[in-house]
Amino acid sequence: MFRTILVLILLSPAAVLAQPRFTLDAIMGSPFPSELKAAPSGGKFAWVFNARGVRNIWVAEPPAYQGRQVTSYAADDGQDLTGLAWTPGAGSIVYVRGGDANVKGEIPNPLSSPAGTEQAVWIVSTAGGEPRRLDEGSAPAVSPKGDGIAYIKSGQVWWAPLGADDKPSQLIHARGECGSLRWSPDGTKLAFVSFRGDHDFVGVYDVADKSVRYLDPGLFHDREPVWSPDGKSVAFLRVPDARVLTVFGAKRSADPWSIRVADATTGRGREVWRAKPGPGSVFRAMSAANQILWAASDRLVFPWEADGWTHLYSVALSGGEATLLTPGKFEIEHAVLSPARKEIVYSSNEGDIDRRHIWRVPVTGGRPTPQTNGAGIEWSPAIASGGDSLAFLRSDASRPARPAILNARGQRDLAPGAIPANFPTSLIKPEAVRFSAADGMELRGQIFLPPGIRTGDRRPAVVFFHGGSRRQMLLGWNPMDYYHNAYAFNQYLVSRGYIVLSVNYRSGTGYGMEFREALNYGATGGSEFQDVLGAGIYLRNRTDVDPARIGLWGGSYGGYLTALGLARASDLFAAGVDFHGVHDWRTETRVFVPSDDLETQQRALRLAFDSSPAAYVGTWHSPVLLVHGDDDPDVEFRQTLNLAERLRKQGVEFEQLVFPDESHGFLVHAHWIEAFEAAVNFFDRHFAR
Repeated sequence: MFRTILVLILLSPAAVLAQPRFTLDAIMGSPFPSELKAAPSGGKFAWVFNARGVRNIWVAEPPAYQGRQVTSYAADDGQDLTGLAWTPGAGSIVYVRGGDANVKGEIPNPLSSPAGTEQAVWIVSTAGGEPRRLDEGSAPAVSPKGDGIAYIKSGQVWWAPLGADDKPSQLIHARGECGSLRWSPDGTKLAFVSFRGDHDFVGVYDVADKSVRYLDPGLFHDREPVWSPDGKSVAFLRVPDARVLTVFGAKRSADPWSIRVADATTGRGREVWRAKPGPGSVFRAMSAANQILWAASDRLVFPWEADGWTHLYSVALSGGEATLLTPGKFEIEHAVLSPARKEIVYSSNEGDIDRRHIWRVPVTGGRPTPQTNGAGIEWSPAIASGGDSLAFLRSDASRPARPAILNARGQRDLAPGAIPANFPTSLIKPEAVRFSAADGMELRGQIFLPPGIRTGDRRPAVVFFHGGSRRQMLLGWNPMDYYHNAYAFNQYLVSRGYIVLSVNYRSGTGYGMEFREALNYGATGGSEFQDVLGAGIYLRNRTDVDPARIGLWGGSYGGYLTALGLARASDLFAAGVDFHGVHDWRTETRVFVPSDDLETQQRALRLAFDSSPAAYVGTWHSPVLLVHGDDDPDVEFRQTLNLAERLRKQGVEFEQLVFPDESHGFLVHAHWIEAFEAAVNFFDRHFAR
């Protein structure tokens, strides 16, 4: 593996005063849970634990609900484990092992294995035994009949019978690429989406006569099919094609989207509901298996931000005005329909804007009731098939993410023994802070203060910027694995004597549509630089911060802001660590405005460059550590290559850490450890006094 990094370790006085109470390996040693799924019967739950890069499926079942491991993978091999789907009898789990292909069709191979890697669909019995490989592919959808699965292979729909000797076969030959597989309740039909670039169709495959019918096709992006309980109709989203939606920049309005319902046999459809012009006319998705939930009494539940906040609404199948289910200045995030289809259980930041809690509301409307509260963070609700137990993922400022259950026996963890014995028991609780951006906009963030600061102490400080930019950092361990790792690193920095400020900058989530769709953000003006500058000024004015030792770090979009801060304000920011950041918007994303005028397009390109760190290398003089994997599907590796060339010509000091064949959010746990060790070593050396 090629990489260039200086490994000399010099401890700053701040680090000497506050030697680490724990190691980086210890703070990052807790398994991260994901893919929490309720079984269709038997009251069981399943999830994935990623323990130091070793990914395995766990299950918990009534009445004890004591988590146990059902797969036995043992290596930090960078092979993702996703797509959990229960069989109807809840005796087996279908899953996908291996990551998604890059633009060249190559499956991630972050350890550069000579044998190569694959993305394949597997099945494992929850009673024990070895998993069985079914075929290459992803996105499995188990038939309600329990006789097989539909899945995606090379963009097409395939079928794998669950009999041990049966062979997979292609189910549908379609133009474009297929996805969003949804079985009818009786398993006789399969809805899917045919993605065709500038338009998409919702199709229905009939198992008996092996035919495909497209539902009410038109000049739109039709997506997110959901079946009626009787299996006779399909509801779906209809979004008008508009070039403005493909351009990187604020999108506060567009041609309104709508919800349609079509007959699954004839394909004839009708409009049930349409968004109003203005706020909410651009569709804003929630974290759910379906964006439309077909509830009891033939009501359709969906997300909409008509008032500038992402909320749940419901509308009668017959049409009419939509009912607001979650009123207030907050955002809903995850949502699931109860087994009886009469209630929605969801997560939101209602009344606690920098955390998440679980709520419940009837689909017909009424006052939402909290299911969790306090200083914790809860997300990804899942309801047992009998409706008597609620599972979710949770964390707080000190305890990392873990699965939990709430039922008549109270609230408790599903796998309390999964957290390692050497995991730190005493962590800093970040404090919520507000400060002003350089242009006066009010911002929120979290500040981590090391223990033992005495009057007159001047500590080095680091500003952290999350990626996305559609993210929000919270007052505790984050619900996303990337930022769960980032929170661990911020805690590690604090243990070494650093003050850390985590910034929720404009164009992020959690604070409404106007904050998220910030004017002139990113490639259309880089307005978030005002937030970078404001964070630096806020720290510089604190009496416990050494103004000569303020640094930056972030990944992806956070890497962009780190580089932008170093390029435009090197006098304020003394050093930075840039994980796979964007440095020239012209080559990274769609920046052309929706106009056929060449001069207008050229102006957009010039603005994109002026919004990039590359445009300001001439004023960049602070040292930087550049970290990137060269199989990054989200930010092109050439972003870092080209920046390094510019920095060399300018004579700017930089160091590099390159991971061959690694992806964007590093798939190998050891790479996270190596990258964070390099980052803290970099800051220690440049902030030594």
